[in-house]
Amino acid sequence: MSVASGGRRPLLQRKMKIPKQAQRDARRLFRSCQVAGLLDEARVRQAVSLVLAGKPRGYAPILSRLHRLVALDVARRAARVESAVPLGAALRTDVAGQITRVYGAGIEVSFEENPSLLGGLRIQVGSDLYDGSVKMRLEKLEQSF
Repeated sequence: MSVASGGRRPLLQRKMKIPKQAQRDARRLFRSCQVAGLLDEARVRQAVSLVLAGKPRGYAPILSRLHRLVALDVARRAARVESAVPLGAALRTDVAGQITRVYGAGIEVSFEENPSLLGGLRIQVGSDLYDGSVKMRLEKLEQSF
């Protein structure tokens, strides 16, 4: 850092800090977009439109934080189940029911085939990962040697 810049980082290297008031406003806006604990896409679009139309002071950080909150909620409401072979309808229903019991209503469960797992299931809901695959067990066994 040079003395000419006053010992400060260049503008592009500084992290944008969102003011506390903008964070509070974004959380309040996010909560107003929920219906019965679930995010309503139409309300989110309407809220963003209203903020953009009014352009209150500091609206950009509010929308940035709202975007982050919505993205985290969408990720938390999506479950991906991977298996080495196609799962039968009864097993799919059972797994989806158990995920809904643990994480609550509103979870969208998707099923995918991943032959590299060799067997078992790998379930990811948001940032939670449950890996009961043969591949993971073999990797753990390999690391133990």
